[in-house]
Amino acid sequence: MQSKLEFNGFSTFSLKIIGIILMFIDHFHEMFSPFGVPGWLDWFGRPVATIFFFVSVIGFSHTHSKRTYMIRMYLCMVMMELLVLFLGRTIHYDKIGLMNNIFRDLFIGTLFMAAIDEFKSFHLNKKAKHLLLGLLFCLLPFVFSGVIFLALGDSVSPIFTSIISSFAPAILLAENNIMVLLIPFLYLAKNNRKIQCLLIALTALFFAFSGNTQWMMIFSIIPIWFYNGKKGPGMKYFFYIFYPAHIAGLYILAALLY
Repeated sequence: MQSKLEFNGFSTFSLKIIGIILMFIDHFHEMFSPFGVPGWLDWFGRPVATIFFFVSVIGFSHTHSKRTYMIRMYLCMVMMELLVLFLGRTIHYDKIGLMNNIFRDLFIGTLFMAAIDEFKSFHLNKKAKHLLLGLLFCLLPFVFSGVIFLALGDSVSPIFTSIISSFAPAILLAENNIMVLLIPFLYLAKNNRKIQCLLIALTALFFAFSGNTQWMMIFSIIPIWFYNGKKGPGMKYFFYIFYPAHIAGLYILAALLY
């Protein structure tokens, strides 16, 4: 009998692998751009954030404990920020301004998703605590952005600003900035793939009109459309380790070679 190779779509694991490969190419370009690495390599990274936003929605929707999920993402955000500060102050590779921290974007996304859950709970049982928590989760990224903005003044110590920045889930400091707002919209449409893809396409259209290459995020629709709803292999913590490890590795290697 002749075996047939059938394509059964992409699992959550497969989406992460696709995101990691594209992300590595993008960050290779980022760290080695002073060496003359071609700018078009940056294009590979444009769909990455959207893929991880989508995966985050899946993870938050199916996790056994949303509180634990949020705490883990927050700790990753803080540790990544401290790593970035450490590398910047010790390696002194001044050709690259290291600001990578996708965990901040993802944690801010969990705040918005948690807010949606609280608003839904308030709609069901009318308890004020759910409304207040929902408002708190929604406002935190913007309140902290205001604090950071004020802390950037000349009268504030740069060290103090760095410390505040490390622990604050400010949307102002998010790697993808206002695009993080795509996460709660994807969460609201978590049961409708067509609407999710439409939301991604509309966001890409916005960037296209503004002349930003981020419009290439539209290509993330291809793997997302073929998501099969399956988890795939484990290796959950591999992705949490790989992100800071490859950033640090590429940054140090580029600094040594420069």
